Amino acid sequence: MNATTETRRGAPRSRAAVELDSRLLVAGIATFAAVELGVAIFMAFAPHLFYTSIGPFGMRNDHYLRDVASFSAALGVGAAISIRRPAWRIPVLAITALQFALHSVNHLLDIGRADPGWIGYLDFFLLAAATLQLVWLMRLAARTSPITSEGERR
Repeated sequence: MNATTETRRGAPRSRAAVELDSRLLVAGIATFAAVELGVAIFMAFAPHLFYTSIGPFGMRNDHYLRDVASFSAALGVGAAISIRRPAWRIPVLAITALQFALHSVNHLLDIGRADPGWIGYLDFFLLAAATLQLVWLMRLAARTSPITSEGERR
């Protein structure tokens, strides 16, 4: 018996390779879900501490920090749901990658305005790296999702 699975380009891959990719994908999505939910909780319940330790840009506004916390929570919940619902993975990862890319651009524009200054650079580079990781996970999701009889991915 040939233990291979068809890929997007039609090239066969071993089941072991597909299973490894699937485990990496789920671990990556779970990590992003946990981080997004953790950041959301941190912002919502300790906005002053979040501001002084991670987001010291301009004037602090607890209301806006909690608003942003709600966005992070939504991304985290969506990612968590996609662990059990593979059809959600690519859309959730795409939207999350877009949010991280836009967030990265925002931090690039304000890179020198953090106090202390090094936080602006650190935030930008961490967000940009996370954006690349999300794009990689999205590609991994596309590679590991099964193909239906109509030729579409589930």
